[in-house]
Amino acid sequence: MKENKIKVVKMDIGKPPVVKEIDNTLAALQAEVGGLIECVYLDDGCLAVVNEEGKLNGMEPNRRLGSDIICGSFFICGDSEEGEFVSLDDKQVEEYIQMFSDVPAFTGEEPELKPRMTFMGFDFK
Repeated sequence: MKENKIKVVKMDIGKPPVVKEIDNTLAALQAEVGGLIECVYLDDGCLAVVNEEGKLNGMEPNRRLGSDIICGSFFICGDSEEGEFVSLDDKQVEEYIQMFSDVPAFTGEEPELKPRMTFMGFDFK
């Protein structure tokens, strides 16, 4: 069942992470990231919800996530088996607050800041 509000950990540029309760509607989710949303699946079953066009729109770099740099504000939420956004539990909140507590400084020269695409081909012989 879809939650009306979800508890997330939000990362704004240049600020420490905060716990926030947001409406679980497309408009509210888009408002949190400043545009179209894209979901980045994390190893623990959670999602990083980022601005799909953050790099293309020239948004400032925010945090490193894996081998990439997320540009613009983003948040972490849970993902249900039905594919719905759900609240983080207290343990997940604590882990993500700690994971993103360092506010990095970027030079603007990092290669990860350049937009890129990966094309995969398949041989169906």
